[in-house]
Amino acid sequence: MKEKAVEYYLKGGFSCAESILKAAVDEGLCDSSLLPCATTFSGGMSSGCLCGAVASSQIILGYHFGRDNKFNNPVCAREKAAEFVEEFKKRNKVTCCRVLSAGLEGSARKEHCSKLVADCSEILESMVKVKV
Repeated sequence: MKEKAVEYYLKGGFSCAESILKAAVDEGLCDSSLLPCATTFSGGMSSGCLCGAVASSQIILGYHFGRDNKFNNPVCAREKAAEFVEEFKKRNKVTCCRVLSAGLEGSARKEHCSKLVADCSEILESMVKVKV
């Protein structure tokens, strides 16, 4: 999943958030109807706050662990959300897009954010595939 997500981000014209969701769709981890939901998440939801790749990952966690999900999974979605954020922070200290990309522009920012896409993909895949 990680390689696909990074490729979609760097070469496919997808935002960080869209890249996560598109790769998850390809891996059969969620339905393609969720992809449009990720479009508004890039750039910290256009406010600079929560990293779009993190936000998109949370949608997929909700798809698997949220209320009335198709997997009938009793795991608490909020616990999974917190677990994801904790692991992301271990790797990157914060979840704020503005802080994560501070001072970076153009190709330097794109390259830096591709690492965040890779991190989210790894964390997400390990959490969802363990469940399946």
